[in-house]
Amino acid sequence: MDTTQRTDQQRSADRRRRELLEAADRVVLRDGPQASMNAIAAEAGITKPILYRHFGDKGGLYAALAKRHTDALLDSLRAALDAPADRRERVESTLDTYLSAIEARPQVYRFLMHPAEGSQGGDQGFDVGKHSAPLLRRMGEELAQVIEERLDLGPGSQQLARVWGHGIVGMMHAAGDWWLGERPCSRAELVRSLADLLWGRLAAAGDKMGGPGF
Repeated sequence: MDTTQRTDQQRSADRRRRELLEAADRVVLRDGPQASMNAIAAEAGITKPILYRHFGDKGGLYAALAKRHTDALLDSLRAALDAPADRRERVESTLDTYLSAIEARPQVYRFLMHPAEGSQGGDQGFDVGKHSAPLLRRMGEELAQVIEERLDLGPGSQQLARVWGHGIVGMMHAAGDWWLGERPCSRAELVRSLADLLWGRLAAAGDKMGGPGF
């Protein structure tokens, strides 16, 4: 098999995988954690064994969807952090970007962060810690890298940046999860309150010399 033929086959496989993920997205938007492999296969117009061939099992499909949505969310968060605004505005914009994303697609959020809620369906449920914790860990490491690159935190800056990165992500997740379920206040009110909580140390830290600024 020559290189051109292998490349064409890879492109075809990648395209088919995207189509299947889009079908899965449509089912997840409708059914949330109750989305089943049978429903996703039907939406894609294929049999369940073919879906298994592409993703292995529901855990494999979950991982692919998680990467797809986490990549998109991280791109949005980076854009908010890079916006031409003062630091406080960027902090609020970053918090709002996360909250608006889970508010816009609550069923996707529940599928990713509360997959065990789907255990009543035909497929096995998930171990929440095993499947959703890595998403939060990835976001924490990404934010830690941004903080390390942009803020002068003094001695032990790398470790402190990781503490802040994971702490901020944990706060956003816990507060957002509670807010999405109970809606005790507006999104804007929650953003301002969380920014107030973070602002003391963030306001005091100087920009890192030669960095892009925060």
